Amino acid sequence: MSGLKLFCTDTTNSGMTEVMPRLAEIEADVQGLVETHMETLLGVRFLASEYSTRPLHGGRIDSLGLDENGSPVIVEYKRGTDAGVINQGLFYLAWLMDHRAEFEHLVRDRLGVTAASQVLWSGPRLICIAGDFTRYDVHAVREHRRSIDLVRYRLFGSDMLGLETVASVSGGMQVSRRARRQSVAQAAADVQGAVMMELAGAVDEVLLGLGDGVNRVERKQYRAYQRLRNFACLCPPQRTKLLVYLKVNPKDVDLVPGFTRDVSGLGHHGTGDLEVQLRTPRDVERAQDLFRASYAAA
Repeated sequence: MSGLKLFCTDTTNSGMTEVMPRLAEIEADVQGLVETHMETLLGVRFLASEYSTRPLHGGRIDSLGLDENGSPVIVEYKRGTDAGVINQGLFYLAWLMDHRAEFEHLVRDRLGVTAASQVLWSGPRLICIAGDFTRYDVHAVREHRRSIDLVRYRLFGSDMLGLETVASVSGGMQVSRRARRQSVAQAAADVQGAVMMELAGAVDEVLLGLGDGVNRVERKQYRAYQRLRNFACLCPPQRTKLLVYLKVNPKDVDLVPGFTRDVSGLGHHGTGDLEVQLRTPRDVERAQDLFRASYAAA
């Protein structure tokens, strides 16, 4: 995986032994492993496996799910490198958009009425998990106006799985960094005025600038910043502050009253157990290490 090497300590040998990467014996092994732990690995709640698209389309979707923001997700798997995985996934994505009621019925059966009522149809996603991808695959996803993630896998030893995002594109996000900032700033200005406008714009700029693979998902209650799975959620401004929720373990942070708060077990919009309260540009500077830690964890 991009030259990554994995070693484990070995007191009986030279002190360190390399764990050699390998592909799965069959595609179904990868699929079964991901489906069993889909929420942990991808931030996606599992809905169905080998879902039939009926005789007219004549296919089976490998996995169906719903991500942290309510976006429908199709996951397609290939053991090694397969030039057809992206086109196959896009074919199923088109089918999904034509069968919204059927998908919502599935969500209602598996996750309940509330989840079904909050499905975000503006951002359906395709996640392709394979042994590898070509440069043509990476180029192809950037030409589509759909949210597509290419994820390379490797198995290590008997009980370790590695996932690496090779490419990530978010549909509807093809706007300049300045335009992104202006849109966020304008939304904030409608609520609070110049101070909150600038603060929201600064936060947006920092989070989008953490890496090339950062996508942004708009929800009514929050704005999610995603790297395969959410790493930050920015809520609409309150009168004097902005709230950002991060995927950082609060136990690993020296909590500061009025700045950081443990919200694990507490209800709030967005995802993440660490709440960061931002009131000034200085707070944004103070929070950058936390932003980076959450991005890295995702």
